[in-house]
Amino acid sequence: MHKPTTISEVLVELDLIIDDAIANNDRLGLFAYVYRRTTAEVLKEVELGNFEDNSQLQRMDVAFANLYLEAYHNYKKGFPVSKCWEFSFQCKTEPLTILQHIMLGINAHINLDLGIATSQTMKGKDIGAIAKDFNKVNTVLFNITNELQKRLGRVSPLLFLLDVIGVKSDEQIIDFSMRKAREQSWISAMHLHTLDGNANKKAIEDLDQLVVSLSTIIKAPRAFLIRTALKLISFFEEKNVGKIIQRLKEN
Repeated sequence: MHKPTTISEVLVELDLIIDDAIANNDRLGLFAYVYRRTTAEVLKEVELGNFEDNSQLQRMDVAFANLYLEAYHNYKKGFPVSKCWEFSFQCKTEPLTILQHIMLGINAHINLDLGIATSQTMKGKDIGAIAKDFNKVNTVLFNITNELQKRLGRVSPLLFLLDVIGVKSDEQIIDFSMRKAREQSWISAMHLHTLDGNANKKAIEDLDQLVVSLSTIIKAPRAFLIRTALKLISFFEEKNVGKIIQRLKEN
């Protein structure tokens, strides 16, 4: 794997994962598509110079992406990966909804990787200096949740059932998940930034275990009605990954 050093190179690597997923009908490509879409939006803002420190933001975003890319390729090669990524990757064969597969990736990547990447790229610096740009990324991402919701509706026609039974809509679920996860990841980043050596390693291991517990809830929500609705939603969804991604990409 070529290790990207720019966001543009990250997009190339994500395209390779998506192409492989289409060729092999691999549901790991579902998160990769959403991640590529959001990363492209961040790159657009960097190119427009809309962050206070565009070079630092790009370094952070690339470090963030590389944690996912390394996890993905290590898993494919049979090498050890974090517990939450292993859980997410192994669920690719489970009969979950498209939304659940995406959410498992969002959970692992934001709740674990983002705090690590942010703290590491700000090592030796005042982490508070990146706070404003970190929050600006939040705004950029939340601004495209409506678009993502519409795209998901093309391949998952019964997602509205989550509204009917009183659960947040698919758009709100994505927004809420990214919003809460990024808020928590900033807290994690500040904590990790204060730790070195074994203490830092132990904090990451503890965080990983916590993220796994969240993954188990995404996979199997506790409420019977929600679990039932998700099974019904899944039944009527497109199953071919190539067709799903093609429909998601359409303008």
